[in-house]
Amino acid sequence: MKKLCYLASLFFLFQCSDPEIRGGFSFVNSTKEVTATTYGGSKNDVYQSVVSTLDGGYAVLGYTQSNDFDIQDKSDESFDFLLMKFSSDHVLLWSKTYGGSDDDRAADLIATNDGGFALFGFSKSSDFDVDENAGAQDFWMIKTTFDGSISWEKTFGFSGADTGNALLQTADNGFLITGVLDVTASNGQGNSKTLERHAGGDVWAIKLNNNGDLVWSRYFGGSFTDVPFGVIETNTNEYIIAASSDSEDFNISNNKGTYDYWLFKLSNTGELIWEKSFGGSEVEEPRGITATDDGNFIVVGDTRSTDQDVSSNNGGADLWMIKISSDGNLIWGKNFGGSSFDVARSISKTQDGDFIISGNSRSLDSGFTNNGQNDAWVLKVDNNGNLLWQQFVGGSENELLFDAVALNNNQIIAVGESSSSDLDISENKGFSDGLIIHIK
Repeated sequence: MKKLCYLASLFFLFQCSDPEIRGGFSFVNSTKEVTATTYGGSKNDVYQSVVSTLDGGYAVLGYTQSNDFDIQDKSDESFDFLLMKFSSDHVLLWSKTYGGSDDDRAADLIATNDGGFALFGFSKSSDFDVDENAGAQDFWMIKTTFDGSISWEKTFGFSGADTGNALLQTADNGFLITGVLDVTASNGQGNSKTLERHAGGDVWAIKLNNNGDLVWSRYFGGSFTDVPFGVIETNTNEYIIAASSDSEDFNISNNKGTYDYWLFKLSNTGELIWEKSFGGSEVEEPRGITATDDGNFIVVGDTRSTDQDVSSNNGGADLWMIKISSDGNLIWGKNFGGSSFDVARSISKTQDGDFIISGNSRSLDSGFTNNGQNDAWVLKVDNNGNLLWQQFVGGSENELLFDAVALNNNQIIAVGESSSSDLDISENKGFSDGLIIHIK
């Protein structure tokens, strides 16, 4: 097992430890100490999701095309799921890849009630870890034990490209998985069963029991493109799905213009309770949803509008955050950004009742800093959407974040991808490396 060391002083952190710890660039900005670490091989490596674990550590899920440098347990250059487990002091305990001989990409990770993990995304394979495939691309879910061993895996799909995006473990210890159904190749499945060609996909929601067996399957959307990005269970055992939609028929009753935040609530048997659209005349895309301590919900993503539900916009795109009631009524909306493109990609609640948001920024004004193209962006807000602090990390190329979580000790872990090897980013091994940012 290799051992990596890196220097510590006011701006650099020194630590050498087995079984393995990754080196990274550490710096102090305002009151926060930030460490940026990359991991990967000579091809493409991306981290999509991070969760805290009961031992005080965390697990990271992504996908990798590499089979060299840090990726040692795969032989080909097809994309595979990649799961990594870290201790509370950021030591890498183990990493494992999952997949077949074709393209398999992970999207979402949860820590399950039994101490293991559930991994979700899509697969084009039908060999090795993937038992079967119905067509071009299927939903693929893996349930593992605490050490990453596969307990079971399931695929769901038809002959087209069906893409899994988000999952949760339900109160009955089952699972709800959701993604995009390729309506044009679904053998007549989907919300809009018409003879003309469907312009996009429907939201496909599937309820599973604890063993991954199908309980029910439902489709939601209109005749254009409807894509889910987040799902949450309410305290009444119903589900709210956050999707983007440019449809204005079938289930969508009030499109505001092009793509909207489209939020809808389902019963625990998959029946539609309500649906609401939020946005302006331009493009809005939600990327994360979480519950608040007062029984409401916050949704984050981005907006390019300056009208209707969007009161202002500082540039090309702003981070847009809305708070809604359990009935889907808009309580408030707030935006953050500079004169360029600034977007959110996740939101999670902290133990103190505040919220951590991850995303990326291209702005260099209005209090924003930028080292290159897109910089990684982490911010903390309170229950009223007030900014508590924000942090930018990047090199001269692109850094993107897709998820962030607060650990039990209130330290923040954010994950994504990096293409830089300078400034805040000390190393890059390939086209893109997985990126882990540690903030304390």
